[in-house]
Amino acid sequence: MPEGLLESELFGYERGAFTGADQRKRGKFRLAHKGVLFLDEIGDMSISLQSKLLHVLQSGEFSPLGSEKDIKTNAWVIAATNHNLEQDLKNGKFREDLYYRLNIIKFYITPLRNRPEDISPLIEYYIQKYSNHFNTNALLKPSKKIMNSLLAYHWPGNVRELQNVLKRVIVLKDWEEVVNGLNSSSLPTNLAVKQLDESSIVSDFLDPGGLETKGLESLSLKIIKKKALGRIEKEVISYVLGKTGWNRTKACKILKISYKTLLYKIEDLNLEPPSTLKRKLG
Repeated sequence: MPEGLLESELFGYERGAFTGADQRKRGKFRLAHKGVLFLDEIGDMSISLQSKLLHVLQSGEFSPLGSEKDIKTNAWVIAATNHNLEQDLKNGKFREDLYYRLNIIKFYITPLRNRPEDISPLIEYYIQKYSNHFNTNALLKPSKKIMNSLLAYHWPGNVRELQNVLKRVIVLKDWEEVVNGLNSSSLPTNLAVKQLDESSIVSDFLDPGGLETKGLESLSLKIIKKKALGRIEKEVISYVLGKTGWNRTKACKILKISYKTLLYKIEDLNLEPPSTLKRKLG
């Protein structure tokens, strides 16, 4: 939301405060008096607006745009973010005084990928909800295969992404198409896991016919695990580099690794850009 629009939503404005302000608007802080105000994605708020928010939290007063009168407010404020605010503090993207003003009681919501036991009941709940919303009686239940794919998916967008997936399922009435699209567009953790099925592991990591000629003693789970993880790592890094046009800085941000580590991995895994791009890079 643009900064000016967000400010008017929070604090309101008087008639004539700016072009198009043909009537008075009560802001969210005024409406939340003696109640609760929820500020979502607060880590995206600009520094200048953060200072105005801090003033309200400290003084309990604010002025609507175009007004010289202070208005008192008394509301509980709950804020949420997907940012690492401690890191934003170090980078100067979030005010330290506002952080400590908000950080009275802190809750950490575990990412959906770390609590797969919640996926099934969430699917059941949202399928019912969106079936009612879209006025359809098609309560589509995922097959066991589809459910396994959903449980294995990384869910970078957490519950919001799950909601969007289920909306598409309700509209298209097709689990297979939606989940296949999800896999192909996801970051490659899921892609690599999908590719490493039992047959590929046997054919790629074990000596063909080895179980018959050498016996079970030739199997080493440790070696297989190491090779499998190496292949997944190569798939992931190669995929991200391809999607970013071999922009190493962008790739580092996506993979959440240092630039030095990425360069080491590129060399260690023998990764090279496409020949045309390689010539451009010189």
